[in-house]
Amino acid sequence: MILVIDTSSSLSALAVIGGDDLMFGSREPIPLKAVVADPHEVQKVVIATGPGSFTGLRRGASFGVGLAMGLGVPVVPLRTLDLQAARGRGRFTALSEAGRGRFYFLTPGGSPALGSPADIPRERPLVGLLSDASRVLLKESGHKFADGNDLLTVAAAAEELLKFAHEVPYGSVKLEYMQSMGAKF
Repeated sequence: MILVIDTSSSLSALAVIGGDDLMFGSREPIPLKAVVADPHEVQKVVIATGPGSFTGLRRGASFGVGLAMGLGVPVVPLRTLDLQAARGRGRFTALSEAGRGRFYFLTPGGSPALGSPADIPRERPLVGLLSDASRVLLKESGHKFADGNDLLTVAAAAEELLKFAHEVPYGSVKLEYMQSMGAKF
């Protein structure tokens, strides 16, 4: 079993490849028992590395790396925007919250960018793990969201990305924290 952890946004995900996705608020404890009957069944841990909030990313990464170390299994980092883009099979604009009404976004074939709802192209529907307030803000700005039927689960998207991702040493997981509006990553 491969465990997938994404705590980079205000809505987080804990998923098992081949199993269910569990969504929870970022301030809730990570509910491992809800998706994994026996932690010793975990063969690999996948961690979304941001961009995201300092606390959210540290929470998911420390939990994931600690679990992987304790079980002696590999850890694989995946960028949050890549994970969201994979949920939309590369057809939608991937989003992650950046705070203060801003968003990190990745258009198909583009590079990660940071901006307000007005800066996000409207040609394609959006996909991301977003708070209700962010969804309302984006809808009021004329954006549309991908239909849930068009999206892969977080686990299925991670499974696709794992075909090209690499395991890393426990101490080398690099997180991308929220940056200022002009920052590049």
